[in-house]
Amino acid sequence: MTDLLIRTFIKNADDINDPLVRSRYGALSGGAGIVLNILLFVMKLVLGFFTASVAITADAFNNLSDAGSSVVMLVGFKLSAAPADKAHPFGHGRIEYISGFLISVAIMILGVEFIKTSWERIMEPAEVSISAVTLVILAASVILKLWMYAFNRKLGGRINSGAMKTAAADALSDAAATAAVLIGTVAGHYAGVPLDGYLGIAVAAFILFTGFNTARENVSSMIGAPPDGELVGHIREEAAAFPEILGIHDLVVHNYGPGHVMISFHAEVACDGDIIKLHEAIDALELRLREKYGAVATIHMDPIVTDDKYTSGKKAEAERLVSAIDERLTIHDFRVVRTAEYTRLVFDVLMPYGFKMTPGELETRIEAAVREADPACRARVHAEHSYI
Repeated sequence: MTDLLIRTFIKNADDINDPLVRSRYGALSGGAGIVLNILLFVMKLVLGFFTASVAITADAFNNLSDAGSSVVMLVGFKLSAAPADKAHPFGHGRIEYISGFLISVAIMILGVEFIKTSWERIMEPAEVSISAVTLVILAASVILKLWMYAFNRKLGGRINSGAMKTAAADALSDAAATAAVLIGTVAGHYAGVPLDGYLGIAVAAFILFTGFNTARENVSSMIGAPPDGELVGHIREEAAAFPEILGIHDLVVHNYGPGHVMISFHAEVACDGDIIKLHEAIDALELRLREKYGAVATIHMDPIVTDDKYTSGKKAEAERLVSAIDERLTIHDFRVVRTAEYTRLVFDVLMPYGFKMTPGELETRIEAAVREADPACRARVHAEHSYI
């Protein structure tokens, strides 16, 4: 069903890095959410009125909130597809994260209001009437919400959209909440126990939990979350496909929103290679990253010595000394500078996050270790954190 809707409503659906195509995905998800959630709202509101159930009424307004969230998503995708301009040279892709965050805030506000209403019902219980129509509508709502979960999850996974994944998570929590209302209403009715207020609290808890988690994810993306591990792996694979490139380091992925990614890294090449051919390989890699991943790449060329045994030996010794401090540490940009007084080893060290030493402390520690291992050597070390 989802594939049929994609083929019907989205032109060039496979070109997911095109902002206009992403906007069409957003319109499909948002439009479906608006129509289906308003339908559920009307049915549950009428049902809540006739059954006098605060839990069902709360669930109805939860669906109305979802319809509003779908409107925010639709507008967010439309705005994020706007082309870059003088004020925003990197495009407007992060609007998608903002829309996802606004959806999450709306969800949490609704959850707080439902807790208040449900608590009042607990303090002043009221009889809830049920019928076959009640059970059918609630059961159908659960099934429809499960479909919406699968629908948004597939769309969100296809274009890697945080807003759609938020909508999918919300739909799943809605299905669980409605199922709890259905089961609890039946059980409370036949057991003669006033569970309506407690069921309302349960619905509100689902809503708050979903809103908090999705808000945290969207805020993380806006602040600057680390790049997706799969994308990092693809970048390394693409670089390894060029024999002229011996390795890469200092990889940074700047995310300005889905479909608006900039990549920079250093590519190691043989210092005695043909500079023209090496430059052509770098250009070809930049083009490939743009075509396959829609990313703008800037690659710095780092010449390294590949056929000097003394340099190779000193690099191996430096790696051993650094690894002795912490096995997670790695080095790059290694070179040897010989002077009349001593041999200087110059290299960078990559620190993992959570490492206890400061960069300055680590540099001092390594420089002392190099001098102790070989009094004829000195080291100039630059320690830095990884951006991936």
